[in-house]
Amino acid sequence: MAQISLSFLLLLIFAAVGAEYPTIRRQSRARAFIESQCQTTVSLARAVSTRAFVTEVAKQFKYTKAKDYQAIKDCLDQINDGVDQLTNCINETQNITQYGQSEFPWHASNVQTWMSTAQTDATTCIDGFSGRTIGGKTRALIKAKVLNLAQVTSNALALFNKFAARYRPAANATKS
Repeated sequence: MAQISLSFLLLLIFAAVGAEYPTIRRQSRARAFIESQCQTTVSLARAVSTRAFVTEVAKQFKYTKAKDYQAIKDCLDQINDGVDQLTNCINETQNITQYGQSEFPWHASNVQTWMSTAQTDATTCIDGFSGRTIGGKTRALIKAKVLNLAQVTSNALALFNKFAARYRPAANATKS
């Protein structure tokens, strides 16, 4: 059901973008937008999954290893911030289609900033484990999940930048 809903949503976005911005490059811009939106959604899903995993680890460490718990809690705080940033990105990309070309630079800048911040949050989480005594397996699992989150978010940012690069020239051409 969720797969059908996501496919339907993507079809609606594609139709809205294509109808609202009719230009020669419409198809490639629309595709870039959909790719970007999908990857951002995947990044958010990965962040939520990572947050759930780290939350469970934190619960296990809370009463047994206070020093390690603090490092895990700090990581969890970073992941929570990343989830918020990625949620903002998804909401902001919806504003891009809603408000049109005149507001594009503002919305694109917001998405790029928030996505970069989410990526930095993931990296900061990983950096917080250096020199800690957290067990090898637990530490490796957290690092692997968070590193994967950072990579997926980096991909989402790259796809959004691809979309923004295709969209900006058309937006600037209409002002001339």
